[in-house]
Amino acid sequence: MRPLTIGIAGGTASGKTTVARRLVERLSGHPVAFLDQDSYYRDLSDLSMEDRKRFNFDHPDAFDTDLFVQHLSQLQEARAVAKPVYSFQQHSRTAEAVQVNPGDVIIVEGILVLGLEPVRKLLDVKVFVDSDSDVRVLRRLSRDIKERGRDFDGVIDQYFRTVRPMHFGFVEPSKRWADVIIPHGGNNDVAIDMVAGLVRSRME
Repeated sequence: MRPLTIGIAGGTASGKTTVARRLVERLSGHPVAFLDQDSYYRDLSDLSMEDRKRFNFDHPDAFDTDLFVQHLSQLQEARAVAKPVYSFQQHSRTAEAVQVNPGDVIIVEGILVLGLEPVRKLLDVKVFVDSDSDVRVLRRLSRDIKERGRDFDGVIDQYFRTVRPMHFGFVEPSKRWADVIIPHGGNNDVAIDMVAGLVRSRME
């Protein structure tokens, strides 16, 4: 039986990963394969570091969608994939890879998994995680400084230069494709329980 494929989209730092993690917890007993769209940024190693920093990471063209779709299709065919590892410090793909094994459920997560048609048409359940813009900005600021080695001014510049306009241009409009919209980010246990119940019923 083809595994049930769930897409979780939403704005930057909206709580997508938290929703995915809590959904996995609620599906205990079922093996879950996980693909994060962030791992599929295009390799920018041929660009200078300055050009990499100025790159628009929030546009659909920033992702290697062909490889993402290929790996998702292979997982749906019960075949393991070698997911690339992306360095957010170097803004380039590393030589490493992580094996992702197939499961009863596949969860794909990323800002544009609903906005890209080749990905969207492979999804059985489409979820959009909604969160207030001020909350998302503060979460992203904290994450990029603590985890990705960025400085305050750089994060703010990137937000106004690419993140914000791309959110309104591509991410927010993809909400119309969602089967379920989860408000209040990853802390909405009621909505997550509802999605988990929907997944279980679809699997049965």
